[in-house]
Amino acid sequence: MAIAKADLIEGMVKGMAVLESFDTERQRLNASLAAQRAGITRAAARRHLLTLSHLGYLETDGSYFWLAAKVMRFSGSYLASSRLPRMVQPTLNRLLAQTGHSFSAVVLDGQEVVIVARSDAARILAYGLHLGARLPAHATSTGHVLLAAKNKTQLNAWLKDRMLPKLTGRTLTDAKALKARIAQVQADDYDISIEEHELGVSAMSVPLRDAQGHVMAALNVVLPAAAWKLPEIKRDFLPLLQGAAQELRALL
Repeated sequence: MAIAKADLIEGMVKGMAVLESFDTERQRLNASLAAQRAGITRAAARRHLLTLSHLGYLETDGSYFWLAAKVMRFSGSYLASSRLPRMVQPTLNRLLAQTGHSFSAVVLDGQEVVIVARSDAARILAYGLHLGARLPAHATSTGHVLLAAKNKTQLNAWLKDRMLPKLTGRTLTDAKALKARIAQVQADDYDISIEEHELGVSAMSVPLRDAQGHVMAALNVVLPAAAWKLPEIKRDFLPLLQGAAQELRALL
C-alpha cells in the first residue's frame, strides 16, 4: 500500500528494518551488524536496538541483541485473526494423517515465502521448516507457484535488480532460467522442486485459489529426496494436493 510521504513515519520504518534484521542466519546482532543489515547508521541502529530492548521485543547482554518472546505477539495475533491458517489447518492435518508426510500453506512476502499453517510428520526433514519460517521464493516450489500467479509486468518488477542466491547446485540463479521455470509452472499449475533449497529435500506445490480464482497461497508437501523420484512424486501427490486445493477453494 502506497502512502503520502507526509504520512510516513521514518522512525518506525527504521525500527521495523532493525527488527527484521534478525533471522535464522543472524540470530544475534550488535549495533554494527544491525546497521549493515537494516541499511542505516550505526548510531541509529543502536538507538533502535536499545528502544526495542526497553519495550521488551529484544534481549541483550550489553553488546549483542536477540529476539525476545514478546515478538510472538504479532504472529500469534495474525494466526488467530487470519482466515487462511484457520481454514486450511484441518485439511493439512488430514493430509498428514493420510500420508505421514508434512504439509504446509505458504504465502509470498517480498522476496521470501512464509509458512502460515503446517502439519508436521514426526520426523522433521529440513532445518527451518517450522510455522512462520521464511524461505527464498526463487529456490522453493511454493515460491515458484506463487510467482506464477503474477503477470509478466509484475514478475519483471519482482525480478528487477534482485539477487538470486545459490543455495545448492540445483538452485536457479539466472533470471531468464527462473522466468522459464515460472512459465512452465503457469502451464502445469504445479511445481516440483528437488534439492533446490536444501540437499536431501524435495517438495511439490499447487496454488490455493479462492472462489474467484485468485491465488491466495500455495499448498505443499515436503519429502526426502532420496526416497522419492519426480515421476513418483507427481503420481502419488499431485492428485492429493489438487483435490485438497479444490476442496479449500469454496472456503477461501
